Amino acid sequence: MKKSKDYIIFPLDVPTVNEAKHYVTLLSEYVGMFKVGLELFISSGPEIIRFIKTSGNAGIFLDLKLHDIPETVLRAMKQVAELGVTFATAHCGESPKMLEAAVKGSAGKTGVLGVTVLTSVSAQEIRSAGFQEEFYADISKLVMKRAAAAKAAGCAGAVCSALEAEMIKKAFGKEFIAVTPGIRPLWDNVGKDDQARVTTPAQAIKNGSDFLVIGRPIRDAKDPVQAAQRIAEEITNRRE
Repeated sequence: MKKSKDYIIFPLDVPTVNEAKHYVTLLSEYVGMFKVGLELFISSGPEIIRFIKTSGNAGIFLDLKLHDIPETVLRAMKQVAELGVTFATAHCGESPKMLEAAVKGSAGKTGVLGVTVLTSVSAQEIRSAGFQEEFYADISKLVMKRAAAAKAAGCAGAVCSALEAEMIKKAFGKEFIAVTPGIRPLWDNVGKDDQARVTTPAQAIKNGSDFLVIGRPIRDAKDPVQAAQRIAEEITNRRE
C-alpha cells in the first residue's frame, strides 16, 4: 500500500552535488522520490543519480524536460533509461512525434511524463505567446490538449497543475499518472513565490494527483525532516 510519504517528490533544486547529497541523506526516509532538474544534472551528471540509488529506497524523477527533434530525444531518452530512474520528462510542445520518440527511447525502463503547461505560466503569458483565445481564457484546455497528446504517444502520465489533475484522471483513466508541482501545505504562505497555479497537498490528492512536487516548504524550513513529516501527516489526514 502506498504510504503518505510516497506521494512526496522533493526537488533537489540546488547548484552543487554536495548540497544535493546533504538533502538526500537527510530526507531519504521521509519522501518517496527525489527530483533532479537541469541545474543539478548539469553540475553533477549521473553522479547524483548513483548516490540517490545507493542511499535508500527513494525513487528518482529526472526532470530534464527534453524538447528537440525526435531523433535527438530518442537518443537522449535511451541514455536516461540506462540510468535506472523512475520517471523522466519531455515537453509535450508541438510535436507528437517527439513524445513518441521519448517513449520509444525509454524502452519501458523509465516512465515518460509529458510536461503540459508549467505551473509558473499565467494566462497572460499564454496569450502573449500567441495562443488562441480558448487556451488563454482557460489554461486547462491547453493542458488537456497536451495531456491527450502524451497519452496518445504512450507516455506514463503528465506533469500538470493539481487544478487539472481531476480532469486528466476522468479523461485518461486512473493509470495515467498525474505529477503535480505548485504544492503548498496549509501552514505555508501560498502565493509568495513564482508559482501561479498552486494548491494544498490534501486538495491535490483529492483531485487525483499521484505525486506531489514539494520543494520550498521543506527546503526552507528550520527543520526539513519535520516539515516533510507534517506534509505526510496532512496527506494521511486527507486519505482517512
